[in-house]
Amino acid sequence: MHKALKKYFPVFVFPTLIPFVISFLIPVVMGIYLSFTKFTTVSNATFVGLENYKQLFSSGDNFLHALWFTVRFTVVSTLTVNLFAFALALLLTKGLPGTNFFRTVFFMPNLIGGIVLGYIWQLIINGLLSGLGVDITYSASYGFGGMILLTNWQLIGYMMIIYIAALQNIPREMKEVAAIDGANAWQSLRHITLPLVMPAVTICFFLTLTNSFKMFDQNYALTGGAPGRQTSMLALDIFQTFYGSVGSEGVGQAKAVVFFILVAIMAGVQLYFTRRREVDA
Repeated sequence: MHKALKKYFPVFVFPTLIPFVISFLIPVVMGIYLSFTKFTTVSNATFVGLENYKQLFSSGDNFLHALWFTVRFTVVSTLTVNLFAFALALLLTKGLPGTNFFRTVFFMPNLIGGIVLGYIWQLIINGLLSGLGVDITYSASYGFGGMILLTNWQLIGYMMIIYIAALQNIPREMKEVAAIDGANAWQSLRHITLPLVMPAVTICFFLTLTNSFKMFDQNYALTGGAPGRQTSMLALDIFQTFYGSVGSEGVGQAKAVVFFILVAIMAGVQLYFTRRREVDA
């Protein structure tokens, strides 16, 4: 059986490999090449070496500010989303009345598109700030807080469902034995619940981390980077650079390459550390 699978493995892989090469691998290679060129279209690219990368990291460019803003946003949103999602999952696995209703309600924001969410929260936050005579674009701190609120409202329900599935797979007998042995609620949570739901923690942290770091549509709709691109995250900054003016396409492509590398490194590091906890558990 094993020999047969090994023999026909290329046949089964081929239908998937072709779309992968055409839709992902070739564009990635072309994108890396274009990041070393000056171009307006792919057919008229002129090689300029590291010039785009030098401009990218220059003090006059917004990339480093966008990077720092994105890192801060990603750290805060990842921690808050997973903390609240796990707390809700614990609460909604206690068998309380109306549990299924609240699970549905909390999950529904994830079904709304990012652009729509951005405009909805822009209206809500601007309405709250109207009494102060300002709006969300008045200060970068307002934009940062608005992005955190939006992201939590959108993602908590989705992560909650994953945590609920993990919590429901914990054998009830283990908690009953721990209670008989005198373990309190905190000890049971720390030594039984958390180790057994670590695979779900790995998934939820990965999804929240990558979604937060790559966020574009919500950022575009909520603040558009205002004031003065101070609330532009990396994806929005790349968009603004690429389409901002003729001749900046190469710099925008260089930013996209760096962005891709950062996401890959960040996701790899997170998976490495959380999966080690799974093994230890």
